[in-house]
Amino acid sequence: MKYKRSKSNNTYSTSGRKRKRRCFENENAGRIIGKLSKHSKGFGFVTPFSEEEFEEFLSSRKNDAASSEYPFLSADESGYSLIEKATEYPEIDDAPDADPDANADADANATANADADADAKTGAEAEANAEPDPKAGNLFQEYNLINDRISGDVFIGISKMNGAMNGDTVIAYLSPRSKWRGEKSEGAIGKILVRGCRQTVGTFSRDKKYGFVIPDDKRFSEDIYVRRNDFHGAFPGDKVLVVITKYPDAGQSAEGKITEIIARDGEPGADIKSLIRAYGLRETFPSRANAEAKAVSRIPGGGLDPENRRDLRDRIIITIDGADSKDFDDAVSIEKLSNGNYMLGVHIADVSHYVAENGPLDKEAFKRGNSVYLINQVVPMLPKALSNGICSLNPDVDRYTLSVDMEVSPQGVVVSHDIYESIIHSKARMVYDDVSDIIENNDKLLTEKYKKICPDIYLMQELSLILRDAREKRGSIDFDFDEAHITLDEEGIPLSVDLSLRRSANRMIEEFMLLANTTVAEHFAWMEIPFVYRVHEKPATDKIEELKTFLRSFGIILKGNPENIHPKALNDILMKVHGMPYENVISTVILRAMKKAFYDVECGGHFGLSMKYYCHFTSPIRRYPDLMIHRIIKEVLHGSLSEARIRELGKITAAAAETSSATERQAMELEREVEKMKKAEYLSYHEGEEFDGIVSGVTNFGMYVQLANTIEGMIRVEDLHDDYYDYDAKNYRLLGRLSHRVYTLGDRVRIKVLAASAESRQIDFALVKTYPAEDNSGDIKPADAEN
Repeated sequence: MKYKRSKSNNTYSTSGRKRKRRCFENENAGRIIGKLSKHSKGFGFVTPFSEEEFEEFLSSRKNDAASSEYPFLSADESGYSLIEKATEYPEIDDAPDADPDANADADANATANADADADAKTGAEAEANAEPDPKAGNLFQEYNLINDRISGDVFIGISKMNGAMNGDTVIAYLSPRSKWRGEKSEGAIGKILVRGCRQTVGTFSRDKKYGFVIPDDKRFSEDIYVRRNDFHGAFPGDKVLVVITKYPDAGQSAEGKITEIIARDGEPGADIKSLIRAYGLRETFPSRANAEAKAVSRIPGGGLDPENRRDLRDRIIITIDGADSKDFDDAVSIEKLSNGNYMLGVHIADVSHYVAENGPLDKEAFKRGNSVYLINQVVPMLPKALSNGICSLNPDVDRYTLSVDMEVSPQGVVVSHDIYESIIHSKARMVYDDVSDIIENNDKLLTEKYKKICPDIYLMQELSLILRDAREKRGSIDFDFDEAHITLDEEGIPLSVDLSLRRSANRMIEEFMLLANTTVAEHFAWMEIPFVYRVHEKPATDKIEELKTFLRSFGIILKGNPENIHPKALNDILMKVHGMPYENVISTVILRAMKKAFYDVECGGHFGLSMKYYCHFTSPIRRYPDLMIHRIIKEVLHGSLSEARIRELGKITAAAAETSSATERQAMELEREVEKMKKAEYLSYHEGEEFDGIVSGVTNFGMYVQLANTIEGMIRVEDLHDDYYDYDAKNYRLLGRLSHRVYTLGDRVRIKVLAASAESRQIDFALVKTYPAEDNSGDIKPADAEN
């Protein structure tokens, strides 16, 4: 449907004949409650709530009934906001984009069913006035919903949105099965219960008398009208934050007012800054949190008093991080004992000493949950005065730490450990590449520069290999994914996209942090006090069954019972395909079969690491769960945990686990979005060029190809002109009807970059040629030109 903005006011007119019809119900239709996800093309899907989600929704709406913001809610005696039980029939505009046959059917039925509709509505109103029967069944039955009888999402056409926007919680009325145009359920939005979007980020534009914001999020199908008095200093082209003051209704556009100018037109890094604000994050901190951070950082000498701590300032302790890192929250030390064991020390910044519980800094850190790293920008959990200053384990200065010493046998077993408060003096700030060059190449310049530290580095590498071997024997899964390293210039333009390598030093520090996290988790799990654990559950049986089928297409057999698969079985597969062209594809599919890790107050173990006990202890500068458990550890060390405090900590840890799990998911999504944007922008400067890649995904609309630098693009089925291709979902492949040509995961191909858009994060490839399978020598031989 095409819209035309009226210059006299903020209304939109629709071209074509407007007709009114009612959403109809019969014995095959009903209503559901769920969350709307809109597509950039205007249509959307409602994901029905589970009973638990519905119950949580009702609870969250407690006492909101009196608010005019929730006109579709009513309250019961307990004060909970409830959905009205009356079934209503909202009028929906039928637009030209709707299915003509469906419109004709609806018009034909409208008159004939008028009396039946009236009877149904009267009956529903009577039901709404009746007291709910507590024995009536589940919550869905009580509120006249059919969520528990719907499989999958419900499709909502463009003309059936009724003013709903992406993320809204809605009531959707289902069309009868006879009105669907496919196998997927279809319906229309009847009520908008809670708006999911209160503000958005976009580009400001203006006319003589008014302005409007073009949202960056393409799921916003319309611009947002802004009155002249609400420009608040914005100029055309500026990236702005607009708060919605009026939602779209009856052909009128949404209205809003500009509350923040994120970046001026042409300002470097504006695209990433806009994404940060679109996700509701800020790089800056509230004034009270900033004031507390400055006050703490100005304490003479950092307020250090070694008298009540174990003094480790004479021990050789170093930090090893990335070259661009500015906050150092972990340091390591090592010693070979006379009994042949190793004494590994992991020393973590004592952030809890500077961030008072329930203070402005703590509340802000709790809300953020974690730091977010976005190529050349960071949204920190704590102000830089702490994260890069007094808390950071910078070299040649004294710092407070929380240490764990672990005595490790030559078999990689921790035979004893000690957790305590300490003070350290880092002897060097080392970087991964330098340490790797010392370990791998015995670099002469570096070994001379760090001659006092090199013996410890070699000993650390010796221990890390022991720990890694022990972990692999235990069955820990080691995903060795290629990760991208994106280099931007001063204007924020991507200059290169290369592989970020995991070298010896990276792996070494990973092993030490894993060991410290496991040791601390087991120690406190046995104490049975409130704590925050890192949990990774075993994969669902159906996912493992699907994975087995997928691996069979590569001639790989996954051993074990799908209902109780052991991580070692999956790691054996990864080791088997190591070095193969399709290694990254198989690793990705295995990862997708796994459940996501999360924080919890119950020690549920970590499937992927094959560990019974696991927590996050080593990064309190950038993760709130680490900071939370540091407080608990110190209270235990001081012997100050009363019964009342234990009960209080139970509530605090539960809240921290839930919030941090949510903020972590948000951070990962934002990091992926920024990376996709910059990868697409990079390839937009290389349109028309050819690259080699590997088929990394197959769908019914095309196949994804991943280049050597991890950039992924799509070859669309309609661009494969040599044949008509059918999608074989079971075997992840496309089959040519006439040529019988097969495209499947792991195929090596050469592509040309057709188009790449940073705005849409979309990259389109054209197939140039395919390569045959590897011969025994492992060399790739180009196929004939006609391929």
